[in-house]
Amino acid sequence: MPANKKYLTKSPWLRLAKILAGVVGGYTVMFSFHMLLTKLFPKENVIATSFFTGYILWAILLLVAFLVRNVWKVWAAYVILTLLFLLPYLIS
Repeated sequence: MPANKKYLTKSPWLRLAKILAGVVGGYTVMFSFHMLLTKLFPKENVIATSFFTGYILWAILLLVAFLVRNVWKVWAAYVILTLLFLLPYLIS
């Protein structure tokens, strides 16, 4: 049974923006979050658990990019979160 056409994105550019926001933006947020965790906890423990938590967090962020109607708000949120998570790492 095919998807209902009224729920699909009309523009191929918006579709590409959602895919890139989910894949690239989700990965940068996930990576910067785990870099923040290395500042708070021992690096060995964060690296060991990031194999599991990283994939789960990235998959959730990928889904969020497709669930939100306005892709530009997702891009803005992912950029802000990435910079917020990287701020303590870059300061020290």
